Amino acid sequence: MKIILHTAVVAILVFLLPVSNHSAQTVKGANAVQNGSTVSVEYTLSDEKGKVIESNKGKEPLKYTHGQNQMISGFEKELAGMKVGGQKRFRLKPEDGYGPVDPKAFREVPKAELPPEALKVGTTLIAKDAQGLTAQVKVHQIREKTVVMDMNHPLAGKTLVYDVKVLDITATATK
Repeated sequence: MKIILHTAVVAILVFLLPVSNHSAQTVKGANAVQNGSTVSVEYTLSDEKGKVIESNKGKEPLKYTHGQNQMISGFEKELAGMKVGGQKRFRLKPEDGYGPVDPKAFREVPKAELPPEALKVGTTLIAKDAQGLTAQVKVHQIREKTVVMDMNHPLAGKTLVYDVKVLDITATATK
């Protein structure tokens, strides 16, 4: 169950994407995935036991710009150099994925700030900060007057297995 938490009780880490000031044109049919390429992929993400976490097979391809920190570092590293039609299965340790579980990412919030239906260990909430940015958080522990929230990414501490197929690459050529 996901519940929207409308109070700013959560500090959210925001990753800023680099901004480029150069003008660019796209070049269809790039040979290989490289920095600046717009890459379209089909993927299935599983845990180490083979349980599918998410997949876009039969759906809209995932598109991202390679080298712009839009994807986790291990994913980009594994796709570098791949060509259209290329397929790959790879395993990412937590440090190459969403990182290890950070013990500093647990926060106590007053119980009164949560809706009563959220007061169950394991409940997933969507927290929104003052700027309107959202993050998924999980109820970790319920105490007498507070609730301990786990602010780690849901995939932190997990080994991830990706099955990826590169569908398209569009190179960006600078002027």
